[in-house]
Order: sequence, then C-alpha cells, then structure tokens
Amino acid sequence: MSATTTTVELDGRHLSLESIAAVAEGGARLRVTDEAMGRVARARQFVEERFADGDAIYGVTTGFGRLANVQIDPADAALLQLNLVRSHAAGTGAPLDERYVRAAGVLRVNSLAAGHSGIAPATLSLLVETLNRAVTPVVPMQGSVGASGDLAPLAHMSLLLIGEGEALYGGKRMPAAEALAQAGLTPVVLGAKEGLALINGTQVMTGIAALSLLQAQRLADSADLIAALSLEAYLGTDAVFDRRINALRPHRGQRIVAARLRRFLEGSEIMQSHRACGRVQDPYSFRCIPVVHGAVRDSIEHARTVAEIEANSVTDNPLVFPEDRAFLSGGNFHGEPIALAIDFLKMAICEIASISERRLYLLLNAADRDLPLFLARKSGLESGLMIVQYASAALVNDNKALAWPSSVDSIPTSAGQEDHVSMGMTSANNLVRVLDNVEGALACELLAALAATDFRRPLRSARATDELYALARREIPPLAGDRSPAPDIAAARALIRSGAIARIFARETID
Repeated sequence: MSATTTTVELDGRHLSLESIAAVAEGGARLRVTDEAMGRVARARQFVEERFADGDAIYGVTTGFGRLANVQIDPADAALLQLNLVRSHAAGTGAPLDERYVRAAGVLRVNSLAAGHSGIAPATLSLLVETLNRAVTPVVPMQGSVGASGDLAPLAHMSLLLIGEGEALYGGKRMPAAEALAQAGLTPVVLGAKEGLALINGTQVMTGIAALSLLQAQRLADSADLIAALSLEAYLGTDAVFDRRINALRPHRGQRIVAARLRRFLEGSEIMQSHRACGRVQDPYSFRCIPVVHGAVRDSIEHARTVAEIEANSVTDNPLVFPEDRAFLSGGNFHGEPIALAIDFLKMAICEIASISERRLYLLLNAADRDLPLFLARKSGLESGLMIVQYASAALVNDNKALAWPSSVDSIPTSAGQEDHVSMGMTSANNLVRVLDNVEGALACELLAALAATDFRRPLRSARATDELYALARREIPPLAGDRSPAPDIAAARALIRSGAIARIFARETID
C-alpha cells in the first residue's frame, strides 16, 4: 500500500467515512490524539485498580456469555484474555478484502480511543502501528452473527496483536508473528479485560458499510449521468425534470436528481431535434428517473447517518466509566442499528440496477425511436448488444436473492444467553456483492447508451453527456460490428469503479 503524508487523527468522537477510506484504501496514517490517549490511560488505571480489589467484573474475573457466573482465579486473568481471543477466532470462508479489514481496524481504534473500554495504551498503540505499517490480519468473511458484535472476525484481527494467526505484509501472506517482526513490531501480552475490549463490537460490519456507502454514492452519481446519456440517445423527453413537477413531491433526493438531469441535458442538439415529435410520455424507467434515483439517494443518506453514528460509538461490554468509578454491562454490542441500515441500503441500491436494466432493454428495442434492433449495424447478420442485456438481467436477478434482509433472522447462541442476534455481517457480505452487480448493470447500460448515441451523430450531445461519451470512447471503441462485449463491459466497469464518471457528475452538478 502506498504511503502518503496524510494523517487522520482519532479522538473517538469525530471519525468520518471519508477518513476511514483514507486509511483503509488511501494509505493515510493514523494518530490517536493526546487527549484521547489520556482518557484511555485513565480508564486502564481504573480497570487495574478494580481488578486488584478482587471485584467480580464480567469478562475480567468471570467467564463469558453463558459462563458469566463462573469465577476466575485472578492469577489466570491474562490466560483468560488469551483464551478468549483464541477460542473466538472461529471464522470460516474466504478472507475479507484487505481494505475492509483495515476499515474495521480504524473503527476499532476510534472506539477504543473514546476511553470507555479499558484497553492498555500500549495495546492501542500497537493496533495503530499495524495499520500505519500495513500489517493486515487475515480475517475469514463468515462466522459473525452480529451480537455480541463481530466476535469471530474481531478475534481474528486481535490474533495479530498477540503474534498469532496470519497476516498480509508487503503483498505476502505469512504467520502473524513473522509479519510483525518484519514490520519492526512486537506482540503484546493482554491484561485484564483487554481481549474482551478488542473482540466485542460492530466494527467489521460497520467497516464494510462505511466503504460500501462511499461506493454506493459513486454508483448513484454515475447512474444519474449514464441515465442522462441513455435518455438523450433514446430521444426521450426532459419535461419530467421540470422544477414544478418535482416541487410537488418534495423529497430531497427527487429534487436533486431532477435538477441535475436538467443540468446534464442543457444545450443538447439531440434533445432539441425531436421537440416537435408529438410524444409526451416515456416508459417509467426514463420518466421516473428523479423518483427512483432520488429515493435511492435519500436511502443512502439515511444509511450514512446511521453508519457515522456507529463509527463514533463504543460498542463493547462491559463499559468503563472511571469518572464514576463504575463498570456497567449493557447491550451496545448488538448490531441491529447498523444491520438494519445495511439491509435498507442493500435493497435501495438494487433499484439502481433494476431500472438501469430496463433502460438498456428499451435502447435495444427502440424502432419507434429510429434505432436498429439490438443496436446492430447489420441486423440479423449481427446480434449487436443483444446479450449484454442478458448479462444485466442476470445481475439484477442475483440481486433479488442477495437483497433479502438478513437482519429479520435470529439464531440463538451461547446456550441461550445471546438469544437474539442481528446477522448484520451476513447483510454486509451480501451488500458487497450487490454493489458489484449494480456496477455491472450500469456498465451494460453505458455500452448501449454509447452505441445509441453513435446513431444520433452528427448532432451534438449536451456538455455533460458529451464529456461522458468522450471519456468512455477513449477506452471503448464504437461498435462497428459484432465483437465480444465482455472486454467492453470490463472497461465500462473500470470507469465507474475509478470514480471518473462520478467526477464528471460532480463538476456538472448544482443543487
């Protein structure tokens, strides 16, 4: 991972999604503020004082879950924490993408920096340095039920700090102890409560949600601009973007999308060429762009609000309040708030792909708009983009299953002690696949919009749609005859994923 000079400062209270991404994907460094480290040190001192007093404290002098009533010999306190991390590292399946693990690490640091978890400053500093030196634990993607938080994946992350498990370093997978040594770091010995503080929380599902929300925003931005290019090439009407129509249903997202589509299509010769055609209404996938895309935008904003609150929350148990001389047990580890938000986001973003596939279908079957069937130059001899629509339909179908809300399910664990769980990690893993499918569907629509636009030349597009056309045509040549569309879909995906289309969107938009 490339290093940068950017430093993200964490205090447990003001972490943004963009800062998470800057560390997880952009190589920015982390630093915990001095004030936060002071809170961490005071909380740790209080834990050690209470432990020395011999008080019965959950997870410090007792077992865990259903074993909470089993008293532990104080002499075994360190072994208790070690056993906790080892025994809970029960994940399975393929490893999580490195960027999601790093995002979870940033969130874990921020939560611990709030000073209510009782972690030792040295342990927190090691966690920070593993992120700064790009030592990333290998974390299986399955095994969390979302309460008590993401126990299994967080335990795999915590193994790194004690020199166990596996890690990625310098592009290679190796034993964690070896990775730490190569990075010039030394494992810690966990003290009372530290293992519990490290593995109890919602940071893995929240880390996936944080990066996914930024991706969802890029997809929504790209979808608006691609839809404008499609509508322009389809000879659709822009009357549906009229301020007066959208003011009468004043959802914020709808208003924004309508305003942006008006802007994107300003000055288009293609739009002007058919003003007198007599058509007054288009099919819903064009006519309802402000409504559908706008509703998705509003859903993204809601999920973002939840994720930002979660990113600045303390979600382990028990919680330490040194100023009140109190240990308090609660349920902040339950993943329901973020699980529901992820499921909501997952369902909402599916609609971007669903309506995109319908626009693609219309572009390929638009004889009434003077476009050849499947946009083939020699219909019959050539199939044009016929099968590109099949590909999009397959992605939309896949999303229908993935969008099922995992958070409506609960399977009791820990001999009934943990009798209701969120299943938020399942939702988060499925969200990753949904976003990939949405990207693919938009890529397929873009190919059709480009090909249809070619049939409208020499009329000029609007400034924004012409910039999109030129950008895409640098990577995807015009369809002069049948060829495999797969490389073109991949190139269109790469443009969307890079944020290049979203950057055009950003330059051209006004609220």
